[in-house]
Amino acid sequence: MPLQLVRAAARPGELRSGGPVHWTCALVNNIPDGAFLATESQFLDLLDASSGSNTVEVRRYTMKGVPRGERTTVHIDEEYSAAAEIAQHRPDLLIVTGSEPIEDAIEDEPYWNELVELLEWGSENVASMLLSCLSAHAALAVFDGVARTQLAAKCTGVFPQEVDDVHPLTAGLASPVVLPHSRFNTVPVEAVRAAGYHVGMHSEAVGWSVVSKAIGRSEVVLVQGHPEYEPSSLLTEYRRDVRRYVLGERDAVPSLPLDCAAPSDWQQLQQLQRRLENGERDPALVEAFPFEAAGDRAPWPWRSVATRLYANWLAGVAPRSD
Repeated sequence: MPLQLVRAAARPGELRSGGPVHWTCALVNNIPDGAFLATESQFLDLLDASSGSNTVEVRRYTMKGVPRGERTTVHIDEEYSAAAEIAQHRPDLLIVTGSEPIEDAIEDEPYWNELVELLEWGSENVASMLLSCLSAHAALAVFDGVARTQLAAKCTGVFPQEVDDVHPLTAGLASPVVLPHSRFNTVPVEAVRAAGYHVGMHSEAVGWSVVSKAIGRSEVVLVQGHPEYEPSSLLTEYRRDVRRYVLGERDAVPSLPLDCAAPSDWQQLQQLQRRLENGERDPALVEAFPFEAAGDRAPWPWRSVATRLYANWLAGVAPRSD
C-alpha cells in the first residue's frame, strides 16, 4: 500500500518496503476527542489518495494539554508518540492539524509552548510543513508576528476559490474551485501577503485558503481551509454545535454551514436553523433531524481539488529512495 502507518513502538525503517520510493511524514493530531479519530482518518486518506504508487510512511503524534477520555487515550497509547519525540525520527514532511479554540488569545492555548517549539524545530529540520487552521494562525504569530482576529460569526461552509495558476501547489487546477472552511478566526490576506507569503488559493467571500513561503530550511504551507474534510464533516460539526446550544452549553445560535448538504436536505436544514434563531432550544430538535442520512447524501465537490493540492505538495519534496 502507498500509505504505511508506523505504530508508536516501531523501529526506524521497519515499514519501508511498500513502494519504490517514499516520504516519511509526521502527523501531529491536536484535535479534541470528539473528532480525533475522524481527523486522523481524513488526513491519512488524503495522503493515501495523493501519493500515487509511492509510499508515505506516517508516524502519528499528539501534544500535551488537550484533555483525553479513556477511549482516545487507549488509541494514543497504542498508535501515537509524544510530539516531543519527533526529532528522534526526523521526517521529510510535517502535518499539524488545527484544534478547536479554547481561549480568546492563541498564546493562552494549553499546548502553545509545545506548538511553538515544534514549529521552530520544524522550520530548521523538515523539508516542508503543512499547517492547518489554528496551527496556520500559530505559525503566522510565531514566524511573522501577525495576529489572528476573531470573526463576528463562525466562518463555515463550502466556498468558491480562485487559484493562482503559477503557484506550484495549485498546478493543474483552474478557477473556480471550492473548499470547505470552518473557523472562528482569520488573518487578512493583505497581512499574509505583506509577510511574504505566496497566495495559492483565495476566496472573495472568506479570504485566503492556501499560502506558502520558505522559512528557515523549510517550505511552509499554511492552510486556512479544510481540504481534508469528508462530505459529512461540516454537517457533523453543525450537529455538535446545535446539540451544545440546545443543551445550554453555548449561548450563541450556531451558524449553518453554507452548501454543506445535498439540495434535497438544504431546505430542511434552513428550517431547523430558523427554529433555533427563533429561540427554540429543545434537545428533541437534534434527535428528530436526520443528520446521518443527510451526511450520507452530502456532495464532495472539493475532493479532486484536495487530492491535487496534496499531490503537488508531495511533488515539491524529493522522496527518498530505498
